[in-house]
Amino acid sequence: MVAMGGTTKRTIQTYEEFAKVHAFLLAASGLPERLHRRLFEKLAGEAFDGGDHFQIEPCEDGRQRRLVLTSESMPKDSDVFLVDHAWTFRLSDAYKQLHEVPGLAERMGSLMCVDVDVNSDGEAEVNGERGVVEILEDDVREAKEKGDGTLRWLELEGLRIDDDMLLSLALPHRFPDLVALSLLGNELNSAEVVVQEVIKFKHLKGIWLNNNPVPKNCDGELTSVILHELPELEICNSSFTSNFGEWALGFCAGIYGKDNPGNADQDDTPLNCVSSLDLSNRNIHNLIKKAFSPISLPSLSYLNIRGNSLKQNSAADLLDMLRMFPCLRSLEVDIPGPLGGSAVEILESLPNISELNGIRASKILETGKHVIDSMLLPRLPEWTPDEPLADRIIKAMWQYLMTYRLADEEKLDETSVWYVMDELGSALRHSDEPNFIVAPFMFMPEGNLASAVSFSIQWPTQNVRKGDECTRDFLLGIGEDKHRSARLTAWFHTPENYFIQAYEKQSQKLLSTNLMPSTIQSSETRSIRQPDGRSLQVYTDIPHVEEYLTHPKFAITKEPKDADIIWTSVQVDENMKKATGITDQQYINQFPFEACLVMKHHLAETIQKAYGSPQWLQPTYNLETHLSQLIGDYCERKKEGLDNLWILKPWNMARTIDTTVTDNLPAIIRLMETGPKICQKYIEQPALFQGKKFDLRYIVLVRSMHPLEIFLSDCFWVRIANNQYSLDRSSFFEYETHFTVMNYRGRINHKKVGDFVREFEEEHQVKWLDIHTRIRNMIRSVFEAAAVAHPEMHSPTSRAMYGLDVMLDSSFQPKLLEVTYCPDCTRACRYDMDIVVGEGGVAKGCDFFNNVFRCLFLNEISQVSPL
Repeated sequence: MVAMGGTTKRTIQTYEEFAKVHAFLLAASGLPERLHRRLFEKLAGEAFDGGDHFQIEPCEDGRQRRLVLTSESMPKDSDVFLVDHAWTFRLSDAYKQLHEVPGLAERMGSLMCVDVDVNSDGEAEVNGERGVVEILEDDVREAKEKGDGTLRWLELEGLRIDDDMLLSLALPHRFPDLVALSLLGNELNSAEVVVQEVIKFKHLKGIWLNNNPVPKNCDGELTSVILHELPELEICNSSFTSNFGEWALGFCAGIYGKDNPGNADQDDTPLNCVSSLDLSNRNIHNLIKKAFSPISLPSLSYLNIRGNSLKQNSAADLLDMLRMFPCLRSLEVDIPGPLGGSAVEILESLPNISELNGIRASKILETGKHVIDSMLLPRLPEWTPDEPLADRIIKAMWQYLMTYRLADEEKLDETSVWYVMDELGSALRHSDEPNFIVAPFMFMPEGNLASAVSFSIQWPTQNVRKGDECTRDFLLGIGEDKHRSARLTAWFHTPENYFIQAYEKQSQKLLSTNLMPSTIQSSETRSIRQPDGRSLQVYTDIPHVEEYLTHPKFAITKEPKDADIIWTSVQVDENMKKATGITDQQYINQFPFEACLVMKHHLAETIQKAYGSPQWLQPTYNLETHLSQLIGDYCERKKEGLDNLWILKPWNMARTIDTTVTDNLPAIIRLMETGPKICQKYIEQPALFQGKKFDLRYIVLVRSMHPLEIFLSDCFWVRIANNQYSLDRSSFFEYETHFTVMNYRGRINHKKVGDFVREFEEEHQVKWLDIHTRIRNMIRSVFEAAAVAHPEMHSPTSRAMYGLDVMLDSSFQPKLLEVTYCPDCTRACRYDMDIVVGEGGVAKGCDFFNNVFRCLFLNEISQVSPL
């Protein structure tokens, strides 16, 4: 491996030198001191000897791998092993590297088990796609050989069938007696076409349209339209309808299928011999029905009802019903969930159950442990046959990634490094009671960070015997106080019902929230103009304020204690006041508790506390406190076929640092590891300008929070992305497609405000004045929310300037993105001044800052408008 900065030069010769240079890293890794010398020996000799002790085996039908010990035994803390890093990258470079680094995609595809196409049964596809006509001919021939030639079951999956082809196939005319039709994984877009064809099948019991564009395009309305026309339908898009009965249960029990489709008028009851029934993830709301009863299913011994809300049934009613099944011994259910909050509670109510979620009832009752982590099913990678390998890897990699952030004596790196361990390290699966620990380690052979080479190290923390699976804790050190069970959703199928209930409870709370009075009165604060006419003394540590503030009523002073006005880039707290001589009589460019606006998680909380869920704020979750609610929202949207694209933003970082756009739930959860974040619903359909995304920066001047007195600067600026807008998954990694702030990355795309307004009106046939009025109302509402929710912001000696970033959706409704606090906003004004004023230089910049100070401190209104 090549070290950072050149070829590795091993200047560290002795263990003592190694231990001294790496003392902090050794302590941070947690490696027992008795293994430090052993680690040095392996690093010095580049000894990757894991293959002598371990074997990688396929599991989960080849969709995962696990690590097994092949040595006779390995005592606790007896050895340490080097694990190489197969792929190291910054997140923004991931997609590019997969396409450009030779062999990388192939290796990652194999490591993550996504390089083989599988069908719904987990078996490898060997024959490839067959043409639609060939499949129809074969199915008709088979129906004639086995019966009367009537085709009742048809599967046309992954055949690139589009709307025009569906019409040309004339399936309802050719096969009017279909009971089940699967069009899964095709290219159907038009709800009108799909409904027109599907409702012609009068005997249809099951229809599958999953993985087509059309369910998403319809925002969840497609199912209700089809059900209105086909009230006897029992399965729609893999979910049970409210009309489900014997046919749907028989399908899940394996009775009904292609060889035995069942008839609409069938009278017999074949369920009486069913002993095993998997009803997991069928979106069932009401299980207590005639078709599902001890009378219909007298032989049922195994039942899986995971992933169903069962919200129309009480826990007591469900438990009463399940007690009546005479042979039921094994049950799988979400915990907490519709049957109760703990495994012990459920087993005490169902004494005949001998196995719950795969664990013996006696063991659960002995330990009294809640059944959560140890019973979760692994989240295996999913993809469609035509999905590019790079896209599969991007989705699956969150099961394998680990992360660190570089730092030296001067600063911490702004963006995290992600890496995938080699095949041996990546085969270590999760356990709540692991027998190994894995930790990252930076080896510095030349004694400095420039020579560092990254590895992972693993060592046994328990006694391990031959044939034992070797495991690690994916969430080492993270307990329930940091949402351990919810975070396991990145790797396992956790109980969706629990999270959906948490989301629904939060939604109801927001819907019922509104603290705002009908009106909030404004009044005018006094000017601080000096009676003797002298200039107001301004202390500032922001160079362009000092340069541009040229109005004769203001003068710059170098001493904070001599200033009337403190306009600073640092927080003025009691310590700073003591150090600089600042008093409570001086005016400062900060309001107390303004974090309720300028920190992203507090901003969302402030608005939600005041308004609940206003239209102009996208659904927003603080992942440190509301991860469960976010997971519930994501799961509910997925069930309804709604778009599920989200943006993650750090609490308090600017310039889109560590900001990510993704539709991958495991990615959302894993990204928490790089620092506290909010997760906000992405505006998937924004208003565009010439096909590009844009946002608007407005400047708000605040003279008082109580009473509220705010002004909107007449100048605002437009920030435009450089690339055409796209929702292709590869575009999520393109900064210049999804982000608009180009002052720090990318080429700046300037646009004068007047030109933008004129061209935008012409392009969209709208009146900008109407849009501007909506934006003004929204901005006013933001500060009203802060004034009501946080009255502690009031201070008679505070004045401030804030930047508000606004985006328009495709209906030209404003959406609040963030609020920037005064120092950041002041600096940004300098960077964007050319956009505001066009050509013109210093004179125009002086106009802007002079008018800001005149409004805030002299009560003179020029180029600002009261809000």
